[in-house]
Amino acid sequence: MFGRGKGSKASEGDLAAQVVEWRRWLHENAERSYEEHETTDYVASVLEDMGLKVHRFDMGTGLWCDVPTADGTSSKDVVGLRADIDALPMTEDTGLDFASANEGVSHACGHDAHTAMLLGAASLLVADPPPQPVRLIFQPAEETQPGGAKKCVEEGVTDGLTQLMGLHCDPHRPTGEVGVIAGPITSSNANFGITVTSSGGHTARPHETGDTIFAAAQIVTGLTAALDRRVDPRAGAVLTFGSINGGSAVNVIPAKVEMWGTLRSAKRDVWEIGEELVTTSVASIAATFGVEAEVTYTQGPPPVINDEECAERARAAVVSVFGEEGVGTAEQSSGGDDFSWYLDSVPGVYLRFGVHSGKGEETDLHHPGFLLDEDALADGARLFDTFARG
Repeated sequence: MFGRGKGSKASEGDLAAQVVEWRRWLHENAERSYEEHETTDYVASVLEDMGLKVHRFDMGTGLWCDVPTADGTSSKDVVGLRADIDALPMTEDTGLDFASANEGVSHACGHDAHTAMLLGAASLLVADPPPQPVRLIFQPAEETQPGGAKKCVEEGVTDGLTQLMGLHCDPHRPTGEVGVIAGPITSSNANFGITVTSSGGHTARPHETGDTIFAAAQIVTGLTAALDRRVDPRAGAVLTFGSINGGSAVNVIPAKVEMWGTLRSAKRDVWEIGEELVTTSVASIAATFGVEAEVTYTQGPPPVINDEECAERARAAVVSVFGEEGVGTAEQSSGGDDFSWYLDSVPGVYLRFGVHSGKGEETDLHHPGFLLDEDALADGARLFDTFARG
């Protein structure tokens, strides 16, 4: 009978109910990046109740643990499984009974589901020890730049790993289908800010000061145009501004205008030179209009490039759980994920996991009304478990 407590070893019969219980607690207690203290404590208590030894990251949130083999081996040829645990700084609008109780924070990207599924895999692995050791990584701060994965790697979480698997909920893919691909599956992602300054002045006499508003407008259009001519169009570079702030009166040229945007690319070489491209282009445009422009550039993760052998192992796991019909295609997305930081240290694969029930409208990731099919969660746990067993 279901209801044995948050740390129980879920059998095949009650796995679905247990994973849903975990997911709903995580959803209701959503926490932002690097603030996932209650989430970390909760996940730790679940794993410790299973008899696993938990290691918390020095950064303050997140954790990892190893599931040993039947003979106790835990340090050689380890297979890694990763879930992200943070939520987004946005208000939920789903109407769920277990909607986020933390104002302005919500799991609108499905990380609560990722975490619950990995806990389900932990339960299966503990109940039936794997043929080789398995490392479970509950990573904080995926929704920030450069991403919590980078710090996890710096703390040594990939040491000893031979392969690694991660996945992401895909609300545009039906439950029971998983997108598998070898090669690139996400793009790079970097954030930048541009502060345009001058002495300011009267709109009747723009020639007596640097017109920050006009210069900012030229930077918005000119920077995008410069990128189009300096980057191979096959690189899929996408530069977009999401915020422009400046001025408070119709007849005043403000002394400062601030702009924020993102630069994404399907190619790693563009990711490597992105900062130089942005800073030199902005400086050139600003000089033309007699203003100063300071660029703040935060390098995000490079593109996720799936290892061919890991992708084949993942495909076999999908077939085992869902059948041949469960294997779907997965094109490279312009979105990013810091899972790529792990892949500088260990070969891995990142999957698109279908969570649309087929009922009602599809709600996109990062949408306040984002919903997912909880019936998919138990099979997600089995997919993690099956990949780990090879």
